Amino acid sequence: MQIDEFGGPEVLQVVDLPKPDPGDGELLIEVSRVGVNFADTHQRENSYLARYEVPLVLGGEVAGRTEDGQRVIALLASGGYAEYAVAPKQMVYPVPDGLDDEEALALLIQGLTAWHLFRTSAKLAPGESVVVISGAGGVGSLAVQLGKPFGAGRVIATASTEEKRALALSLGADAVVDPAVEDLRAALVEANDGNQVDVVLEMSGGRVFSACAEALAPFGRIVAYGIASREQNTLETGRLMRKSRAVVGFWLMHCLGRREMVEEPLADLFERAARGELRPQIGETYALSDVRRAHEDLQGRRTSGKVLLDPSR
Repeated sequence: MQIDEFGGPEVLQVVDLPKPDPGDGELLIEVSRVGVNFADTHQRENSYLARYEVPLVLGGEVAGRTEDGQRVIALLASGGYAEYAVAPKQMVYPVPDGLDDEEALALLIQGLTAWHLFRTSAKLAPGESVVVISGAGGVGSLAVQLGKPFGAGRVIATASTEEKRALALSLGADAVVDPAVEDLRAALVEANDGNQVDVVLEMSGGRVFSACAEALAPFGRIVAYGIASREQNTLETGRLMRKSRAVVGFWLMHCLGRREMVEEPLADLFERAARGELRPQIGETYALSDVRRAHEDLQGRRTSGKVLLDPSR
């Protein structure tokens, strides 16, 4: 699936391209599943943190088999929306027995993001309260599950529908909040037993970011890792100082050149999944030729869990 111009889902086109030829330090992967991420919709518009050039094949993560038959998952700069992809060897990881391709792929970008949001960016302390925005999404559903094992005292999730709120509760959230409520700040404080919150994992931006920032306790941290609303926020240093609050940004790309920031957390996630402590939530698997609908559903907040593409369809 290639784009020749930036724009809406309609720019995604089925094309026939030669099988990619791996260069030095690269592996060819026959792709079984492709991970679809919200960042892909930004890349399609060329509105993401990095800038791209067309023609472009989107897709930053795949699962499949190498030429010697090994089951792997891999991180790519681009090129994942295809039947074959090439990836740098240092960004290819074996899939352990007991995990299928879908589960392993759900733990790659989304799992690593959730892990680093807690450990690297928020530096969660034992007993602190955590708000997970979009607690039924790909990252959010994993973050909700990791909250208590990582030491959170209370986990609060937001979700936009009754079904998604029920899912977040089943995954371990202590309380759920509809992000569309008129006074989101008050709703988050009420959900935290009347107390301001310590950590917010935030990927929406706009009014949600503003309300979450105002719900923070002194020394609270909001970690911004997405701008799903396309509405960026501005900060005033005086307001941060008066409340002793912190805002931290996170982008997984800064971990990719440091294998220890991928390999060790991924091993931890795989082990937790193997023990049954972490349940990757697999959403809909779309045909590769139906990727436009996948993008529309993602942006329309009609998905939950990990969204996948099947390149054989």
